[in-house]
Formats: sequence, C-alpha cells, structure tokens
Amino acid sequence: MGKRSALFVFALLAFFSLKGFAADPVQERAPDTMAARVLACAACHGARGEGTDDDYFPRLSGKPAGYLYNQLLAFRDGRRKYPPMNYLLAYLPDAYLKQIADYFAAEHPPFPPPSPVTVDAKTLALGKALVLNGDASRKVPACVACHAAAMTGMEPAIPGLLGLHADYLSAQLGAWRYGTRSTVAPDCMKVVASQLSDRDITAIAAFLASLPAPANPVPVAAGSLKMPLACGSVTNQPRD
Repeated sequence: MGKRSALFVFALLAFFSLKGFAADPVQERAPDTMAARVLACAACHGARGEGTDDDYFPRLSGKPAGYLYNQLLAFRDGRRKYPPMNYLLAYLPDAYLKQIADYFAAEHPPFPPPSPVTVDAKTLALGKALVLNGDASRKVPACVACHAAAMTGMEPAIPGLLGLHADYLSAQLGAWRYGTRSTVAPDCMKVVASQLSDRDITAIAAFLASLPAPANPVPVAAGSLKMPLACGSVTNQPRD
C-alpha cells in the first residue's frame, strides 16, 4: 500500500470512528466541534491544516475561505480529480463545505521554513522573473499581479502560495496546463498555465517554495489588486 493510500485509509477510519462514537450512547461522545469533524482532513493536511512533510498534500490554513470553498466544490463536483477527496466530499452539501472552508481559513499555525533550493541558479532566476514580472511577450502575467506581492493571496478567493512544496506547485501548474484541474469559466489559470513550458513550471515552483512567510502572512483585502485576467472562481462565492 502506498503512503498516500495508507493516509486515506487512516482518514476514513478517523471519520467513521467519530460517527461510531456519536451513535453509541454507552461510550463517551466525541465533542461536536469543527475540529473534531475535520479529523479526516488532519491525516493528510495536518491537525490545523498546516500541511505535512508529504510533497503532494498542501497547506490549507489561512487561505481565503472563498478559495477553500471553491476547491471543496471542485473536488466534490469532479473539476479536480483525486479519488480520496472526491469520495470524501461526494455527498456533502454546499453549506457544510463552507463551514469546513471557514474553519481552515481561520487557522493560522506557523509556517515551516522554506524548502531547500534544488534547481540551478539560472532556473531559480527564471522563476523569480516570472513570479515578479511575468512575460509580456507570451501574455503571461506576473504571479504577484493576482496572488499579492508577498504571495499571501487576496480575499475572497485568490490563494496564498507560501508554505507549499515545489513538487505540489509543479503538479498543480501541470494539471492546469493539461486540463486535469479546472474551475468555473473563465478559467484564468488554464490560460496562464497553457503558456508555460516545463522549465517555466519547474522554475516558478522552485522559486515559490523558497520564499519565507512575511511577518503578517494574511491575504490582502478584496479589490487591493487589479487582476490582469477575468477569473470565474473569484465570483463563484457562496451566499450566506
């Protein structure tokens, strides 16, 4: 059994054992809190959504609630394809997904140290140039144009890109480029990623993974940045 499969089995056991406690009046009941309800998430994403050492499970904590909500919808509805997530969320209603998103958005555990740089200096410099300046000749906007100067994201639905492993970042950019990850139209990340080469993706991922978190690593306020592209996910927000 692979590591990620084992983690999924553990998560399922945690999820169903909580239900078992709640159903048996003889046993002590588990507290009915969001922290208890999201224990199934902790095996892969950390107890507070802080991430783990596994390259492919991202940090969730502190990201805008709207972004997290959109991703939960995407996994449930099949726009993002990863069977464990698709199965876990298959029958959860929108309102409950919003509660999960709100919970992790409100968590702010410390960031880990940046990942060691594993690419050569030229590749890292390319990543820095694309992140900070983009490439106008290919109509590639700078990452900072949407994700903010310190890479902390923007409310309500643009994620921060700090505290993520290079392999995860590279995999997600590749998924956008090849269409295995998508969002509601207009899919701005599909447009951007389609213009990137393999080397571009490696470079961007390596540079982002090398960045330390700022002193106050929270998303900037909604409307702080004039986005260079229309993004459907930014307007796909839940109504209270």
